[in-house]
Amino acid sequence: MSRSRRYLDPFDDVLEPGESSGSVTPGCGDDEFAQLTNLRSAPNKCLSRAWPKEKKSPISPVRMLLGREFNYSGRGRFSLSDSCHVLSRYLPVNAPSVIDKMRSCAYVSQFSDDGSLFVAGFQESHIRIYDVDLGWKVHKDIQTKSLGWTITDTSLSPDRRFLVYSSISPVVHIVDVGSGTKDSQANVTEIHDGLEFSTSVDAYEDYSFGIFSVKFSTDGRELVAASSDDSIYVYDLEARRLSLKIPAHTNDVNAVCFADESGHIIYSGSDDNLCKVWDRRCFVTKGQAAGVLMGHLEGVTFIDTRGDGRYFISNGKDQAIKLWDIRKMSSNANCTPRRKYIEWDYRWMEYPEHARNLKHPDDLSLATYKGHTVLRTLIRCYFSPSFSTGQKYIYTGSTDSSVYIYDVVSGNQVGKLEFHEDPVRDCNWHPFFPTLVSSSWDGMLAAWEFPGHTENPVQVKRNRRRRRFYY
Repeated sequence: MSRSRRYLDPFDDVLEPGESSGSVTPGCGDDEFAQLTNLRSAPNKCLSRAWPKEKKSPISPVRMLLGREFNYSGRGRFSLSDSCHVLSRYLPVNAPSVIDKMRSCAYVSQFSDDGSLFVAGFQESHIRIYDVDLGWKVHKDIQTKSLGWTITDTSLSPDRRFLVYSSISPVVHIVDVGSGTKDSQANVTEIHDGLEFSTSVDAYEDYSFGIFSVKFSTDGRELVAASSDDSIYVYDLEARRLSLKIPAHTNDVNAVCFADESGHIIYSGSDDNLCKVWDRRCFVTKGQAAGVLMGHLEGVTFIDTRGDGRYFISNGKDQAIKLWDIRKMSSNANCTPRRKYIEWDYRWMEYPEHARNLKHPDDLSLATYKGHTVLRTLIRCYFSPSFSTGQKYIYTGSTDSSVYIYDVVSGNQVGKLEFHEDPVRDCNWHPFFPTLVSSSWDGMLAAWEFPGHTENPVQVKRNRRRRRFYY
């Protein structure tokens, strides 16, 4: 089992011998985005002026404490950006501890908004919810129903009361997480209500499409879902009915999310290589996307919003993450997706070396981040937490069994977490603490922390199996 390797300092470009720095094309050249990120993660300018020699490098916590004592900022305390400047240098990259080991592949995972709960979904009809504050004790053990191939996504309601899970099926199920029952077996110990996304008479018999992604709105009243029938669905939980169906793309829609807490704007990504922006306030009259964002050469596997209704990132089968500003989107909502440059199937083929440096001639992205691999399954990517890092980083799982962390402005690869023996499909950074959990097809959930554990990771016996044709 390989040990984790950390860089000398997450702010410099010096890597350990033999490490690859990844690549970025050519970093985020957007001055406005860089400025907004620095405002969230850089120290007060008065502190920089107090120690001019450190203008181009991170100011040490000791000197920042001295600056606070002498009240250089005029506030008498650290601002949120001051705190992020300190916290963001302590990346959760040290040797991990194993939270749990299951017999099937870990597909999806997430922290609750307050970080108190962690949800993990496994291939063999199993979801576990862990109480983080109680030492990762199992809070609820859920056996799912009507599962098609695997659990494709889970989403926890903002109030942490309900959990929805989806599969290769047009029915999304909802479970009461707040009930007193620890072991939840579908329709045996608890009722897992089915929310029908199909318009057919019997949705349970209609497996013509499946749900790849499902997300709660910020107010918990709606769900947005991406499906294999090229459509986006919005479900009204209070009315218990579909409120909107959008024929969104020309191929599978793999990823969808609300752009911000308003719920008006929706982002989507598809195997037609396009990301699209949808404004529900004008969709009824226009009946088309507000705009299209071109740049990926292959299908989009996941989307994560920055939460400001303007910026988001997407992971693609062209082995790249892209950063987008929706103000740069194309107004031609009916544009034809560019044909693939190469014929290949990401589920079992390696990405050709000659294609790695290809660039879309109409690329609208702000930046492109490379180094990780996106093969065999829909690898996910995220912005780092706002509270502890000011969203200074983006991070992603990878088919090479690792987690990659990139500086979102410079594009430098500042961390590579190596521990698993199978693809890391999902990974999640705690909203407040320097803790990151990786979820892998080897069935393990591993917690990376700072400063981390000095002992070797727990040795777990592997049950290696041949795996193909995953989503």
